[in-house]
Parts: sequence; C-alpha cells; structure tokens
Amino acid sequence: MSKKHSNISIFVPHIGCPNKCSFCNQRYITGTCKAPNAGDVEKAVITAVKSKKYDPNTTEIAFFGGSFTAINHNYMISLLEAASSFVKIGLVKGIRISTRPDAIDDEILELLKEYNVTAIELGAQSFNNHVLKMNNRGHNSRDIEVASALIKKHGFELGLQIMTGLYTDDNESLERTVKKIIEIKPNTVRIYPTIVLKDTDLAALYIDGIYKPQTLPDAIKICTKLYMMLTKEGINVIRLGLHSIEKEAYLAGPWHPAFSELCQSQIMLTKVLTHLFTEGEYIIYVGKSDVSKMTGQKKSNIKYLKTRGFDCKVKVDNSLDDLEFRIERKVL
Repeated sequence: MSKKHSNISIFVPHIGCPNKCSFCNQRYITGTCKAPNAGDVEKAVITAVKSKKYDPNTTEIAFFGGSFTAINHNYMISLLEAASSFVKIGLVKGIRISTRPDAIDDEILELLKEYNVTAIELGAQSFNNHVLKMNNRGHNSRDIEVASALIKKHGFELGLQIMTGLYTDDNESLERTVKKIIEIKPNTVRIYPTIVLKDTDLAALYIDGIYKPQTLPDAIKICTKLYMMLTKEGINVIRLGLHSIEKEAYLAGPWHPAFSELCQSQIMLTKVLTHLFTEGEYIIYVGKSDVSKMTGQKKSNIKYLKTRGFDCKVKVDNSLDDLEFRIERKVL
C-alpha cells in the first residue's frame, strides 16, 4: 500500500495448525486444498516473471495460508530449497512466510535464515487475550510479543496481521491492539476484516444470532482509522482486506472485491479534509492510479466535499506517490 511490494504467493493449506480458529476455513480463502510442492513453486515463479510489471527488486516468494513453521520439517525444507534457488540467482529479492506466534523460536529462525527467508509475518489478529481465547487462537498476546522480539533480534523483517470485527472484539479493543503494535514497531501490517465463512465456528455463532458481523461501512471506517494510526508512526500497511474468497463460501460480513480501494478512498478523503479550511474551488492533484480513489465510487468523495463547501476537481500529477496529493485553490 504505502510502498511498492509484490508477492509470488504460494498457499500452504491448513496443515501445521494445531487448532482451528473460529473464523478459519483455509479452503475457502485460498481456493485450494492441495498442498504445494517444489515444482509448484517453480511454476509460480516462471509465471510471475513473464508479467510485464514484474520487478525482481520488489518481489518476494510468499508462503501463506497455513502455519509455515509448524508444518512437517522435511516438507518445509523442500519448499524453502525450491524458493531459495530463485533468491540466489536474483529472480526475487527474498522469501516471506506467514506463521503463528507460538511456532517461532531461535532454532527455527536460524533455519529460515539459512534458506534466505527475509520476512516473517505473524498472524497476531489481536492483543486482547479474551478475544484470542474466544476465537480459539491457541496463543496469547505474550506469545506475539516474544515471537516479534525474536524475529527482530535475528534480523528478519517483521510483519503483523490483525483482524477487525472478531467475535467479542470492539473498536476500542482494536485501537489498543494497534497501539501495542506501534510499540513493537513491525515493518509491515496487514489488516483483514472478519468474514463469516461456511463450515466455521463463527458461522454457527452467526446462524444462532450470537455473533453480529461488521457492516461494510463500519469495517471501512475502522480500517481507515487503524491505517492512519499505523502510517503516522511510519509503519507500512501493505494490505487492507482479503485478496479473494470463494463466492459459495460467503455467509456474512464486510466482503467486497474492492475493499482495499474503498478504504484507500476513505483515507484520501480523510487526509484532504485536514487541508481544507475555507469554502471555495480547489484542484486536488494525485497520481494517475489514485484518481478513482480520490473521486470515490460514483464520485462520492467529490459530492461529500461539495456539501462541506469545497468545490473540487481532481487532476493527475505523475510526480506524486500512492495516496499522496497536492491541493491548489482556484483564484477567481
């Protein structure tokens, strides 16, 4: 989001996890139940390299979907060996893995370093121990702190993943979680709204009327606020919302295929409002890729600004980076 970054994503399904979280059904998130092998890693890299936008300096092979450091040791090594070979020849800049906070120790970190792993993301989800327990995470907030410190000590890039709208959680608790993340100072953060998927414990709670998911507007609002809190402290938010889910799996919750752009549109509006004080006509300059984010869906941002007395036009300035803008007032 804030800085250019891309992944060659290899999904390792729900193998290695010692328990099943309330919200989790990896098959519906990754779209596959098949465990990848070394050949699949090679195919994914070859496919990615053919893309016109491919940049080896900003691309990592990323093992997502399961708890990578908790899977069978020999199987993990086979995947790392395949991925590491592409780091050595310069086709990718490194390897990124996703795992659980309680599946990290000094021994595993030394092994990961040996195979050119550069970034480790922890599925933290929350720093509220009650929320972690009620969602069957199987770890506590202390585990997140200890694992984060070890990862940084061994020189890896640290990423933390959090979720909004978890069962028994609320926005005040979420803000406390983000304040804790700011203290830890990870390199990156991903923010995911909780989606109710079929065949999960959360689905049963939803059907029984016990769990009430976030609405889409509420999820956008809190994700925008958390994003602003994190980026203000120099923490790079690299994802807002899930990449994709299978349509037949969806039961409820703030799922939208353009969730990230909806959040970024709200972020742009929020930032611009802090620079507008006097009613009048303005030109808002943004990068080419941010025009639709600034105008909003069906020009919702421009219409809202007009209700506040700001008559704005959006124009392109290619010198501006993602989510940056420049405002000029029209002189009559």
